[in-house]
Amino acid sequence: MWSRWKLLNLGCRFINYKPWRWRSSTACDKALEYKIGEKIHGFTINQVTPLPELFLTAVKLNHDSTGAQYLHVAREDKNNLFSVQFRTTPMDSTGVPHILEHTVLCGSMKYPCRDPFFKMLNRSLATFMNAFTASDYTLYPFSTQNSKDFQNLLSVYLDAVFFPCLRELDFWQEGWRLEHENPTDPQSPLVFKGVVFNEMKGAFTDNERIFSQYLQNQLLPDHTYSVVSGGDPLSIPDLSWEQLKQFHATHYHPSNARFFTYGNLPLEQHLRQIHEEALSKFQRIESSTTVPAQKLWDIPREYHVTCGPDTFATDSTKQTTISVSFLLPDITDIFEAFTLNLLSSLLIGGPNSPFYKALIESGLGTDFSPEVGYNGYTREAYFSVGLQGIADKHMETVKNIITRTIDEVIEKGFEDNRVEALLHKIEIQMKHQSTSFGLALTSYIASCWNHEGDPTELLNLGKQVTQFRKCLKENPNFLQEKVKQYFKNNQHRLTLSMSPDEKYYEKQAQMETEKLKQKVDSLSMKDRQQIYEKGLELRTLQSKPQDASCLPALKVSDIERTISFTELDIALAADEIPVQYCAQPTNGVVYFRAFSSLNTLPEELRPYVPLFCSVLTKMGCGIYDYREQAQQIELKTGGMSVTPHVIPDDSHLDMYEQGVLFSSLCLDRNLSDMMHLWSEIFNNPHFEDEEHFKVLVKMTAQELSNGIPDSGHLYASIRASRTLTPAGDLQETFNGMDQVRLMKRIAETSDLKPILRKLPRIKKHLLNCDNMRCSVNAAPQQMSQAGKEIENFIKNLGRSKKERKSVRPHVIEKPDSKPVGGDFINCPQIIRKLITDPTFKPCQMKTHFLLPFPVNYVGECVRTVPYTDPDYASLRILARLMTAKFLHTEIREKGGAYGGGAKLSSNGIFTFYSYRPFVTSYHWVEEPLSLQRHKWSMSSCGPS
Repeated sequence: MWSRWKLLNLGCRFINYKPWRWRSSTACDKALEYKIGEKIHGFTINQVTPLPELFLTAVKLNHDSTGAQYLHVAREDKNNLFSVQFRTTPMDSTGVPHILEHTVLCGSMKYPCRDPFFKMLNRSLATFMNAFTASDYTLYPFSTQNSKDFQNLLSVYLDAVFFPCLRELDFWQEGWRLEHENPTDPQSPLVFKGVVFNEMKGAFTDNERIFSQYLQNQLLPDHTYSVVSGGDPLSIPDLSWEQLKQFHATHYHPSNARFFTYGNLPLEQHLRQIHEEALSKFQRIESSTTVPAQKLWDIPREYHVTCGPDTFATDSTKQTTISVSFLLPDITDIFEAFTLNLLSSLLIGGPNSPFYKALIESGLGTDFSPEVGYNGYTREAYFSVGLQGIADKHMETVKNIITRTIDEVIEKGFEDNRVEALLHKIEIQMKHQSTSFGLALTSYIASCWNHEGDPTELLNLGKQVTQFRKCLKENPNFLQEKVKQYFKNNQHRLTLSMSPDEKYYEKQAQMETEKLKQKVDSLSMKDRQQIYEKGLELRTLQSKPQDASCLPALKVSDIERTISFTELDIALAADEIPVQYCAQPTNGVVYFRAFSSLNTLPEELRPYVPLFCSVLTKMGCGIYDYREQAQQIELKTGGMSVTPHVIPDDSHLDMYEQGVLFSSLCLDRNLSDMMHLWSEIFNNPHFEDEEHFKVLVKMTAQELSNGIPDSGHLYASIRASRTLTPAGDLQETFNGMDQVRLMKRIAETSDLKPILRKLPRIKKHLLNCDNMRCSVNAAPQQMSQAGKEIENFIKNLGRSKKERKSVRPHVIEKPDSKPVGGDFINCPQIIRKLITDPTFKPCQMKTHFLLPFPVNYVGECVRTVPYTDPDYASLRILARLMTAKFLHTEIREKGGAYGGGAKLSSNGIFTFYSYRPFVTSYHWVEEPLSLQRHKWSMSSCGPS
């Protein structure tokens, strides 16, 4: 993003600010003019609801001839979004809705070229394009800031979902197929292939995913929730092409569709295009996709499953997971759902919650079980609580703790401050606006709307908060009674346990082998010949250049020729610390960030910086112990985070800035309290409580271990870039597999005192105003007060008694480059202290991490040029072209992998990545960047 800066050496005083007024929302005002019963392009308006807390107006409509439902959210936001969702209710685990989601995007009647969805990535300015398969619906969203692009994408999406080609070869590619291991050799063995087949094999290497899936299947066993909507790899090969087409005919109909649009583009334009290009070609049908209510149990049930072992577990004898889950009411009862969601947060949220105290601090496990808390994504919601990382012998103990904790909550209730903290959190959520607000809205309403709930009522959070406060006032035992009703007296209760089996993946592979043998043995010679020929046909089709001229594209004249600038002011707080101020309509929220350098930190302490950051806001500070600190953070802020931060220089690959980033936000009325909390954290952090530290260490180690199955390609890429730039080694230390393994070792340590003693040493080098800079985003009328608070914060910070020298001998002091278009006043230049190493030589490295699950992740990195180099933009475009023109075809279409591509990061590292063994793609470029081999590095994670 381009910025315009004004450098002011005026302490905390601000000049030349014009009086600020909120702009009237043209989009909202226009929407308020619609009349109930008004007909527009085949639609009838049913409801117009202003929601001023969210600065939007909701307009509900129905399509007259098909009954399609439509919700338009008018808001003065140029990042416009469209989505269409269908209720999809499979009755088996063949993955038919998931495979259909993939296959409809492979070509349609109007756009018959192969894979128009991915081809549009290079013909669009979309800020988001994707599709999702949930347990009972499928959602197709996109967003863009360009009106012509919106029309183009809308046309492609409408044709894809309502008029897809659904070609058999596309089904083979995206779903599953039998194909020779070498498609050109009919003597090579037949194997299962397919994008979704491999995606779901990868998904079920994640033990948390396995647990969550079984929990839903067993708690809601009577209908669609008893199956795997994404597909069980052992059931996917039972799906036929004919069944796929039939599922589309019965589920992808306008009578079963819900349309959503968001932003400042005219509603009439959307309605006309949707009616003319799609809905006018259909008539109403009776949808048979309704999910019936789950029959309630008379007695609780128990179920046990197995999973693969976790090689990163801190104790190999403690890998069992157990939870107790309770079925709750229908999510379309919006106020009851709101109440139970809030109740869930009170029960499990943070160190002051009863289940945190009883379970996490018991020392029996490492973290809460997967799916902990309130889940409102199925017709009937459910609440789950338990522990992971426990010994088998402690399962009964955990169950007893859960029962006892429920009884204690019924008896004692909740502190008023905790309830207020949660209501404060809701207020911040309503006011905090992200750039993807439209996407957040469509995701938020999808499940409730899917079951005929009122999406407008769901968005009216202010009304729900008011009703909740009224219920609490009228009945002080309101929440205890809910706990008794839905937890104590609820017989529809499932106890699910999961333990590792050393031969789990071997058994899964054996079952797949047996499934394959069953399929192959049933083939006739004619069938085998057809499979061979179809494999060649698919390979030929995948390799054939595609004519994408039928797809819509933007012209240069459709794109804004000017770039909007964001005005930034910089002032020096306490005459020394640069603070950047950005005035924005932030809805009464103030955003604060600070960066503090790590240059003086001794080398032996650097690996412990991520742990320091993780626990800094969770150990207590000043007069607050860790429980009181957590309470203050919830009451006064929207969260406080501390993270390691490595900033590559924009003009030299071998220079970087290292430090820690502090981030938080709050309502403007709480700014003074938030900055006081930061002052206490900087000046008086607590590092004495070894028992609580042990709990935090175990949770951190467990979170890192759980994240590997979903992020293996990122870990591989970080590792591969380690020897290419000086900053790469630090990234591996902070965010790579080195950090995962370090946390595992720390969590396995019985005596944490030596680790705990490192934290005050890190604090001395980091938590002071030496080499610090800050930034604030707030409404203009808040800037004066924000300046005063930042000034006080800086003045209260400690300073080193003597100047500390950088540990690294080579430090370059570099002035910040002047942005384009700024007006400058004489003032000291902001100086950044960058680390460099004149002796550094990039070198080649190959690494393979052995992981127990049968999925590969590969990262291959190339050292190229820095951000400001003239070739950088060309390389950035090249990465996109290589992904779209070559890697997508080779890795996903031919190889059947779920993901793969190329990207160029701001640090000048060109990365190739894949969830499968990497396919070299250099030959696609005529002159492969003239790269020497020593600038290339590779890493992989997967089975041996």
